[in-house]
Amino acid sequence: MEDSVGQGLRDWIAAADSPAWSVRAAAGRRLAAVPRIEGVAGVLHRLLLDGEDTGVTSDTAAALLARRDLAGLRAVLSARAVASDEGTADQLGAELDCDPRWATGEDGDELIAQLRTLASSDPDPEVRSEAALRLSRLR
Repeated sequence: MEDSVGQGLRDWIAAADSPAWSVRAAAGRRLAAVPRIEGVAGVLHRLLLDGEDTGVTSDTAAALLARRDLAGLRAVLSARAVASDEGTADQLGAELDCDPRWATGEDGDELIAQLRTLASSDPDPEVRSEAALRLSRLR
């Protein structure tokens, strides 16, 4: 079982380099669902900043935010903080702004708490800055 999981992970990492945007987007969705994304953070970051198609960016970001955890949110904020392409930066911003947790008060509170945690204690100053920017827009 472990070997097949490892092979599946290797397959999705390889798919992240596909010339087909839909294959890269699928890889982003699958890799975002890995329990500990720290091991694939570099690949996810590259998919979030995909220079060929914002569909890859969108699908990967939505899947990471659907995790509802600090790791997923942090990955999207990290990419948004360094996105140099305007279309990619706008897409990442839209995914953050349209996170379904904003729809209800309780879930929004969860997201705000995560943003506060990242703004105050993330080791990456760009992530801290991006989280603080998101929080400042709420006021």
